Formats: sequence, C-alpha cells, structure tokens
Amino acid sequence: MPDALAESLWRPQPGLAKRERTRVQLVQAAIQVFTARGFAGATMQELAAVAGMTTGTVYNHFKTKEEVASAVALLLADTLCRRITDSQQGIAEGAQRMAIGNQRYIWLAEQSPQWALMTLDVAAAAPELLLEIRDYVLADLRLGVKQKAFRVPSEAAAMDMINGTIAQAMRSVALGLAPPNHGREVATCVLRGLGMEPAAAKEVAYRPLPPFPPIGEAPAARAKGAARAKRG
Repeated sequence: MPDALAESLWRPQPGLAKRERTRVQLVQAAIQVFTARGFAGATMQELAAVAGMTTGTVYNHFKTKEEVASAVALLLADTLCRRITDSQQGIAEGAQRMAIGNQRYIWLAEQSPQWALMTLDVAAAAPELLLEIRDYVLADLRLGVKQKAFRVPSEAAAMDMINGTIAQAMRSVALGLAPPNHGREVATCVLRGLGMEPAAAKEVAYRPLPPFPPIGEAPAARAKGAARAKRG
C-alpha cells in the first residue's frame, strides 16, 4: 500500500484494551492474507499463523471469515476515506472534491495493484466497505448539486454511476488494461455524467491533486464524524 495510506492503516493505537488490540492485530493480519490469497482463498488457519496466534484466538473474535471481511472492510474504508478527506481540507468546491476522491481510488490501483484488487474483493464480500464510503461520496455529490455544478435526475442513480465507474476503473488499472492518465479521464467522465459541461469537467479533473498531509496534521484523523457533518 502507498506510504501515505499505510502510515495511517498500520499506526499504533495506544490505550486499547488487550482484547481490542488483539482484534486489531487480527484484522491487520487478515489484510495481508486477503492481499496474498484473495478472500476466497484465505483461511482462518492462515490468518492465525500470520498474526502469530492460535486458530482458537481467531474464533474468539470472529465466528466466520465473513465477519473478518466485514472488519477488514470497515478498517480499509475508514483509512481511505479519512486520508482522502485529509487531503481535501480547504477545498470547498463539490466538483473538485468529487474529482479528487475519484482519482485517489484509481491512484491506489496505480500505486498498489494488489491492494486495489484486494479492496474490490473485500467490497464484494462485505458491503460494509461501500456503505462506509457512500457517506463521503454522497456528501460531495450533494455539495455539487447545491452549488449548481451537478444536475442529476436521481441521487441513487448518480451514486451507482460513480461507484460502478470507479470500481471498474480501479480494476482496469490494477490489471494493466488502462491507458496512461486514466484517472483524470475517468474523473472527467464522471463529472460530465453528473451534468457538467465537457470543458468545465476536464478543467476540474485536470487540476493537480492535493497531497496527503502528515498524520499528525490531519483534522479528519482526529474527527472523522465532524468532517463528514461539515461537508453535508
């Protein structure tokens, strides 16, 4: 995983009770196993081995592999959404926020194809991932509509268009099937699909991506809920 995301995903979490620390360690081990094996090929025994624990310990925390996938989905979604939101601080334009979010998921596929494919695999097994991400995307969509940059006949249809397009773009990039500059071109298409004129959509999508701030300087890392509420 790219350093800007891995630093947040693997950061120590002081102050947790022993049981919660163990659960976090198991979820982090599961991410490694799912990345190497895929969800279908992973086993609870391999998860235990990677975590350096007994299989019994795994089952004390998770009854099924699907429960593990749900926990992994929530951690991945929280990490991705917080870091993208961190990079959007100070950007008030809904269209630009949408373009940044779109491109960062495709950027993940460029930087770490295995991680991107694992994220898509987990999303298929655990819908919690998409549900967590949904709030962030929907906030940017509604902001763009409020600012009259977007014109959509249906929020639900727009969300399906965004999610489906970005997921397929991630897959194409991760499998080496996409041309150069795919992220910006896909973001342009999404903005056009949301009702922007072609020239305006391309101008927004081709703006430089803001960097990820250091973890300690990230407001969203300290107050995820507040960041989302502010955007809504």
